Amino acid sequence: MNLEYFIAKRLVTAKSHKSSVSSPIIKIAIIAIAVSVIMMIMSIATGIGLQNKIRDKISAFNGHVVISTHDDNQSQVSTIPISIEQNFYPKFNIVEGVSHIQAVATKAAMIRTEETVEGIIFKGVGEDYKWDNIKEYLVEGGLPSINKKRTDEIVMSQYLAKRLNLKLNDVCRTYFIKSENKGYNLRSFKLVGIFNSGFEEFDANIVLGDLKHIQHINKWKESEAGSFEVFLNDFSAIDVKGEEIRKEIPPIYNSVTIKDRYYSIFEWLKLFDFNILVILIVMIIVSTINMTVALLVLILERTQMVGVLKAIGADNWSIRKIFLYNAFHIIARGLFWGNLIAISLLLIQKYFGVVKLDPESYYVSQAPVDINITYIVLLNIGTIGVCLLVLLIPSYIITKISPVKAIRFD
Repeated sequence: MNLEYFIAKRLVTAKSHKSSVSSPIIKIAIIAIAVSVIMMIMSIATGIGLQNKIRDKISAFNGHVVISTHDDNQSQVSTIPISIEQNFYPKFNIVEGVSHIQAVATKAAMIRTEETVEGIIFKGVGEDYKWDNIKEYLVEGGLPSINKKRTDEIVMSQYLAKRLNLKLNDVCRTYFIKSENKGYNLRSFKLVGIFNSGFEEFDANIVLGDLKHIQHINKWKESEAGSFEVFLNDFSAIDVKGEEIRKEIPPIYNSVTIKDRYYSIFEWLKLFDFNILVILIVMIIVSTINMTVALLVLILERTQMVGVLKAIGADNWSIRKIFLYNAFHIIARGLFWGNLIAISLLLIQKYFGVVKLDPESYYVSQAPVDINITYIVLLNIGTIGVCLLVLLIPSYIITKISPVKAIRFD
């Protein structure tokens, strides 16, 4: 029986591509699987890539959790100081998964040049500020030297620099509004770095400088700041860790995750998960339909062979396995070409950024991709598994073939 099985398996594999009927059907099936795999891999890579990129940008400028005082201030401006002499600062060891915490403060101001005036949010940062998150977005210059001595160096976005017609190393006059609109404080800053995050909400407002300026203007102590920004090791645990942080800080303080602070953006990002799921379902359906047609054609073309195998004692399951093996061979060819083309296109996009996006709509200037081998392997295994499982249904037709009629079939 093993000999007959081997011969039949080789016969199906060798001749299936030479038949005038099955050859075009099989080629179409291979192309359909390849196209489906390309669509699935690229939808996952670009969808997850965009989600991760936007999350990284928001957390780079805000941290994952913000700790501040309870007040009704809905703006980005720090109004009530918070002491930095806390048991969770400068190391937040109480909660596992916290990688960094930093003290910051913000204040509304205006930058005036000879040509124009722009309102800004001056974000004061200390020596512990995590500049690594900002370095990725630097397009010119460097970073401010924040140390024990107050510095006049700042960094601003490319968007603001163009609107103010400022270049690297230019000095800009900045007017800080006093509380209760009682005049203003004037400071002159030197522009040492220009960044471009592609996130308009930050680029149009934020200027990064020394925290000591805000402390001095607000008449705060050196041990006071506006808020704390907490960074986590794992973004997926932000809800759990955010709740743990809220329980560990004193009740006089408030903590908000960036998912809550930028609720509309993260709700929009969730739509990508639904879109990816829809694409996966549609593409798998297309693949299985094409493979079902191809398998039925193969079975009909090999009706006489099925009859002969049954006549010499082969059981139905053994014969079905022969055709399922051939189906796997076709699926594997489609997966090979689909993976090769998809990964090649993703690598081109990753290193050359061919596909551009509108930053006002997508918060990024080019389509980001996340090439995750685990997702790709699971996708391939899932595609093979679903296709073969569905193909068990059309292969059932073999059990209905009569050996006598099949041998006489022409």
